[in-house]
Amino acid sequence: MKAIEITAYGGPEVLKLTERPDPVAGNGEVLIRVAASGVNRPDVFQRTGNYPVPPGASDLPGLEVAGEIIGGDLAHADNVWGLKVGDRICALVQGGGYAELCIAPIGQCLPVPTGLSDVEAAALPETFFTVWSNVFDRGALGQGPLGKQETLLVQGGSSGIGTTAIQIARALGYRVFATAGSDEKCRACEALGAERGINYRTEDFVEVTQALTAGRGVDVILDMVGGAYLAREIRGVADDGRIVIIALLGGAKAEIPLSDILRRRITVTGSTLRPRSIAFKAAIAANLKRHVWPLLEAGTIKPVIYRTLPAAQAAEAHALMESSQHIGKIMLAW
Repeated sequence: MKAIEITAYGGPEVLKLTERPDPVAGNGEVLIRVAASGVNRPDVFQRTGNYPVPPGASDLPGLEVAGEIIGGDLAHADNVWGLKVGDRICALVQGGGYAELCIAPIGQCLPVPTGLSDVEAAALPETFFTVWSNVFDRGALGQGPLGKQETLLVQGGSSGIGTTAIQIARALGYRVFATAGSDEKCRACEALGAERGINYRTEDFVEVTQALTAGRGVDVILDMVGGAYLAREIRGVADDGRIVIIALLGGAKAEIPLSDILRRRITVTGSTLRPRSIAFKAAIAANLKRHVWPLLEAGTIKPVIYRTLPAAQAAEAHALMESSQHIGKIMLAW
């Protein structure tokens, strides 16, 4: 099969088209003929040597794919959707997504929502699994003192994660605010359902969200920045609020007021999805199928695709991601 490999740690140019032996599906796995692959920040971090590959995972980058099942262990108990050879699916994988063929645990596979293309379907797993796990499970949006009246702040609202979080939370009835790095990106966030896009280069997200919540603060913050943002988020979160850190684009260290956490009962938590178990991810898949897939099939929400490139141009896709010009997802087509 053809695949994109990381030939050495470095810039986008280290991504090269190569040939690899076809993967073989094992117990509880399916073999997928890949039509499209998503490009995500962890792929960039892996390419630069800052995101170690989990033991046993493919060294090829790529954490999400869509395509056709061509074989595998379809009799496995995890095949709760009755998937069969020939079905179109999207899947969350631990690696190996930048290839013509890919294996995936069947518990991490979902049928392509009716009406979506393969490229659109491949844009779903990494961001949708991440958002559901961190906003609704770990961040418990809607489960705090105000229930359905709770609010969400998304840091980096124009990213793939951000555009997903805005849409899902708004579709489920929550007020959403989002930060972004330009007025254009802020307007894009608002078009997706954010009540207010906040330009972090010219505005203070704490002041803006305090004003929008009558001084109460937001209940859940989805943080992809870390670093100095954390102390500001503690100032801006509501009493009993939850701050969920999923990336450290602004730095891995922070100085924070611990007394505020005690006095105002603030939860600061975080997670990474890639090393979690198949069972953990299968549980997220079940929640997505139940709560989010109907929204996709009804056209209420949709993946935001910024650009689709041929897989052989993966280096260009990574350069585009690192430029931060994009709004939504960058995709590779096979």
